[in-house]
Amino acid sequence: MFNNKNIFITGGTGSFGQEFAKTVLHNYPQVNKIIIYSRDEFKQFIMSNQPEFQPHLSKLRFFIGDVRDKDRLRMAMEDVDFVIHAAALKQVPACEYNPFEAIKTNIVGAQNVIEVALEKNVEKVVALSTDKASSPINLYGATKLCSDKLFIAGNGYSGSKRTRFSVVRYGNVAGSRGSVIPFFRQLVREGAKSLPITDYNMTRFWLKLENAVWLVIKAFEDMRGGELYVKKIPSMRIVDLAKAIAPDLPMYEIGIRPGEKIHEQMISIEDARHTLEFDDYFLIQPDLAWWQGRKKGLGGKPVPLDFVYNSGCNTDWLTVEDMQKLIAEIHYEKL
Repeated sequence: MFNNKNIFITGGTGSFGQEFAKTVLHNYPQVNKIIIYSRDEFKQFIMSNQPEFQPHLSKLRFFIGDVRDKDRLRMAMEDVDFVIHAAALKQVPACEYNPFEAIKTNIVGAQNVIEVALEKNVEKVVALSTDKASSPINLYGATKLCSDKLFIAGNGYSGSKRTRFSVVRYGNVAGSRGSVIPFFRQLVREGAKSLPITDYNMTRFWLKLENAVWLVIKAFEDMRGGELYVKKIPSMRIVDLAKAIAPDLPMYEIGIRPGEKIHEQMISIEDARHTLEFDDYFLIQPDLAWWQGRKKGLGGKPVPLDFVYNSGCNTDWLTVEDMQKLIAEIHYEKL
């Protein structure tokens, strides 16, 4: 699928962008070019000097740019076939205290990517979403819900163009810099006598970074334009996560931060009537007229009308031992 194709990754120096690039270079050696588009020149320097990328530098391009800058996107997206939109402001507190900036990056930036992809006749675009976009209660989630809606609606703007847009939504990634795991591990290394827990009842979805990458690849393979893919992933209680990292340390409760939920959600009851279940993912269909001509033969089975997919009512759970095995597989010193 990626043979002789040019791939463009916004926020490409992030955890997902790096893992996606590694996966494509390893599994699709005939890819023509992968463009890493991001704002931070130092992160691009670090990424380009990683041993995993050194043999493939002839296929990598590092472009400095911001999704807020439409003119720069227009120049950078020339002759691009596939786009992964991973750039975003993702920290809940940062978005709460810098709302104008969150809107410029997560909403205006998304619109810029859509408009330039249409202008450049890109074949397929997959945007990354988050569990916080389902029934959002914080600004980050609200901006990502808006972004999701923009990308799905982009299919209505494509007309006779080949460009198609879809979205992939998942929860916390165990191998990402932004997860609580590196934070807990740092506290342990620094000799902490206890671990802070926001709420003893809190749960979260967890998946390995490689699972997120392969769901995006599947979206590129199968998408008709308009789908929102939701990965089936296990949940874990935050207290069990702490036990997995430091089984002998006591915990103390500090209360949830502004905009946080006790349980995260990826599919709301309002989306249930549009949701189809497959073996390892769900698919939320758009409630838009143009989708009717695309959904024939889609497969899957409808979920119950009262279906909700959140981390507290999940049927798949990680144990302390499961998380310890998962952490052992991740090279956190590189994050």
